[in-house]
Amino acid sequence: MHFDIIVSSLFNLVTSPHLLGLMLLAVPIGTFFGTVPGLGGKLGIVMMIPFVYGMDMVSGCVFLLAMHSIVHTGGTIPSILFGIPANGPEAATIPDGFPMAQQGKAGRAIGAALTATGVGGVIGAFVIFLILPVIQPVILAFSPAEFFMLALLGITFIASVSGEALDTGIIVGLLGLMVAFIGLDPQTGTPRFTFGQLFLWDGVNRITAILSMYAVPEMLSLGIKGEAVSKVKNNTRFETADVMQGVLDVFRHWFLTVRTAVMGTFIGMIPGLGGDAASWFCYGHAVQSSKTPERFGQGAVEGVIAPNTATNSKESGGLIPTLFFGVPGSSGMAILIGVLIMLGVQPGPMLIVTGLPLFWSMIWALVIANIVCSLSLLSCAQWIGRIATLRASLLVPCVFVMALLGSFLSSLQWQNMLVLLVSGSVGYLLKRFGWPRAPFVIGIILGSTAEQSFHKALALWGPSFLLRPVSIVLMGLIAASIGFYVYQHRRRKSYGASQAPSPAPASSAVPQRLG
Repeated sequence: MHFDIIVSSLFNLVTSPHLLGLMLLAVPIGTFFGTVPGLGGKLGIVMMIPFVYGMDMVSGCVFLLAMHSIVHTGGTIPSILFGIPANGPEAATIPDGFPMAQQGKAGRAIGAALTATGVGGVIGAFVIFLILPVIQPVILAFSPAEFFMLALLGITFIASVSGEALDTGIIVGLLGLMVAFIGLDPQTGTPRFTFGQLFLWDGVNRITAILSMYAVPEMLSLGIKGEAVSKVKNNTRFETADVMQGVLDVFRHWFLTVRTAVMGTFIGMIPGLGGDAASWFCYGHAVQSSKTPERFGQGAVEGVIAPNTATNSKESGGLIPTLFFGVPGSSGMAILIGVLIMLGVQPGPMLIVTGLPLFWSMIWALVIANIVCSLSLLSCAQWIGRIATLRASLLVPCVFVMALLGSFLSSLQWQNMLVLLVSGSVGYLLKRFGWPRAPFVIGIILGSTAEQSFHKALALWGPSFLLRPVSIVLMGLIAASIGFYVYQHRRRKSYGASQAPSPAPASSAVPQRLG
C-alpha cells in the first residue's frame, strides 16, 4: 500500500515552510478565479504559467494543484447568493442554494456548501488511498460505449429534477440536447444550426448557456420586483449559528455526503465526463434517494451538499488518468498536464512505480488547500451572507455586468454576450411560467458527450457495443433509475390521494348561487 510514502509525503509537505507558503498563496488566488464568473481553474492555470516556470517539480505541482482544487469552493458563493454559476460544476448548487438565500438561509447554505467541498476533498483522497492498487484495470475497461451509456444514465436524471412537472421537464431537457448539437457534426464536419455564424462552429458555450438559464432570469425577476435576493424581512444579520447549522447539516446527512463524495471521485476518474457531469450526477442521486424528493428545487439543504461534495472529490479522481495514463480526466486537467510536463513530470504507467512521492504530495496539497479554503471562507461566511439583503437597484447592475463579463471571458468571443441576452429571455420565460430549468443544463452538458461516444462506439463495434459487459450493467442502472422514479412518483400520488379530504355529503353542501 506504500503507506510509508504516503506518510512521508505529508510530513515533508507540512514541515516545509516553502511548500506551505506556496499553498497559502494559492488559496486566495484560486478563490478569486473561482468566484469571478467565467474565469475558472483553466484560465487560472494558464495565467500562472509564467510564475511556475523555473520552479522545481514538487513546488510547481503543489502550487498548481492547491490553486486548481479550490476554484469550485469559491464558486459556490455567487451561485448561492445570486444564482450565478461561476463555472459549470457550480450550476448544480443553484436549484436549492439560491432558493435558500431567498428564504433568508444564505448563511446556512454557504456553511453547508463550504463544508461539503472541504469534506468531499478529504474523502476523495481517502478513496484514492483505498483503490489505487486496483484502479488501472477499472479505468481501462471504459470505452466510448461505456461513456455513451453513462451519458444516457445522466440524462435519465432529467426526470428526477423535474419533479411533478415531468412533461415540461422532458421538453426543456430535449431543448438542452438540441442546443448541445449546435456546431460542426463530429462525423461529417457539416455545420448544424449555426445560421452562418462562424463562432457557433464550436457550439454554444456552456458557461453562456448556464448563465442564461439562471443568472439572467433571476436578475430580471429581481429587478422587476425591486426586492433583495432574500425575501425574508428584517433579516439583515447572519449569525454564526446560521453558518454552523449548515456545517452540521453536512454531518447530519453523513451517508449522503460519503456516497456523493465517492461517486464524484469515480466520475472524476473517467476521462471525458468532467466536473459538470459529476455535480449533476450527484444532485440527481440525492433527489432519487430522498424520501421527500418534492423538497428539491425549493431550498433543500441536501441539494446543496450533494453537488458540492462532488466538485472537489472529483479532482482527486481526475489525477489518476491524468498522471498514470496520460489521459486528462477533464478540460482543466488537459491544461494542467501540459504545465506539469513543462515542470518535468512524465505522465504514464511508470509514474506509479517511480513517481508515487510526487503523486501523494499533489494529493495532500489538494486536501490541505481544501481544508484551509473552507475554514477561511467559513470564518467570514456570516458577513458574506449579508450580500443577499442588498437592494435590487444596487445588486442587479453589478450582477449583470458579472454575467456579461463571465460570458465573454469564457471563450473571448463578444458574440456570446448576445447569445446570453437572447437565451436569457428564454430562461426568464421558463422561470415565469414555472418550467424547470435544470433539465436544460443536464441536456447541454451531456448531449455532446452522448453523441460523440455513440458515433465512436458504433464505428468500433457496430450495434453489438450494447452487449459489452459494462454496457449491460449500465443499461441495468438506467432501467433501475427509471423504474425507481416511476415507483416514487406513483407512491407520492397514491399518498396524496389518501391524504386528501373526503368530499362533504350532498345534503350538507352549501348551495351555490348561479348568478
